[in-house]
Amino acid sequence: MPIASRASRSPSLSSKAPIARLLYALAIGLPCLPAAALELGSNDIKDGGSLTVTQVYKGFGCEGENRSPQLHWKNAPAGTKSFAVTVYDPDAPTGSGWWHWLVWDIPASATSLPAGIGQGAVLPAGAREGRSDYGTTGFGGACPPKGDKPHRYVFTVFALKVPRLQVPDNPTAALVGFMLNANALEKASFTATYGH
Repeated sequence: MPIASRASRSPSLSSKAPIARLLYALAIGLPCLPAAALELGSNDIKDGGSLTVTQVYKGFGCEGENRSPQLHWKNAPAGTKSFAVTVYDPDAPTGSGWWHWLVWDIPASATSLPAGIGQGAVLPAGAREGRSDYGTTGFGGACPPKGDKPHRYVFTVFALKVPRLQVPDNPTAALVGFMLNANALEKASFTATYGH
């Protein structure tokens, strides 16, 4: 009788406890896993590669096509309300580098910019472009002084916590850069080089 009685009983809670504890640990641990980091890439330029004549400025002694590259990004952090893209040359002999492109107020739904903005391709609705250090609005390609070592061109996407950047019309690149960093949730970059 005691043997039959033991066989008919349900397994005790204590025998299920190791499985229950494991499932609970997994359940509470999943939200703590780090999210994938924001990533920036291009179909036209490789990280660590060289720019081509396509992305070189036309003017200042350079004879390029001055065409903005295709850019794409993924893994935006939670809370992203807009994006911005910049291209910056820290090696320009100015004491403050050289801004080649500033685009902000890119909608949070966007995941890319096509090549050739301003040359047939257009920005997403609502996005704004600033003045490059050439003094013109839009993309200004690479044009380092002849004979300089190859300059670095840093392409960066910012995931921002605001839907619109609070800057006046025709802001300086420094002001845009300040506001981007002040409102960034995360940013991702890659670097390409060019010299001639």
